[in-house]
Amino acid sequence: MDQELARRWLVTALDEARTGLAEGGIPIGAALYGADGGLLGRGRNRRVQDGDPSMHAETAAFRAAGRQTLSPCWYCSGLVRQFGISRVVVGEAETFHGGHGWLAEHGVEVVVLDDPGCVAMMREFIDGNPALWNEDIGDE
Repeated sequence: MDQELARRWLVTALDEARTGLAEGGIPIGAALYGADGGLLGRGRNRRVQDGDPSMHAETAAFRAAGRQTLSPCWYCSGLVRQFGISRVVVGEAETFHGGHGWLAEHGVEVVVLDDPGCVAMMREFIDGNPALWNEDIGDE
């Protein structure tokens, strides 16, 4: 995948992550783009804001896409596989590495950008909110 296009798509997910952080939530965003490059859905982790353990960023993006239907955790990796998503662009995988290998083994193109801004935002969040982060990734 063209890295410049991946970075442009990442901007949408980053906007969602920043909005989630400003709302007091986990700063993870997602954007779902179609094969033609059009935005199908976008969302952010809303577990804290909604009190809903299933409202991961990827889930919110899938829901926003409606019937048109990326570092995904195992829960979100399953959604990617179930709905036949062919490519996932990950902003950073230094703070958390979920199902990348498993997705790649099943034919999903995984593009890890390790964007410095994403890494910094996540490190700052994790340092300031270790209990909430551990709850989010299931490491209590």
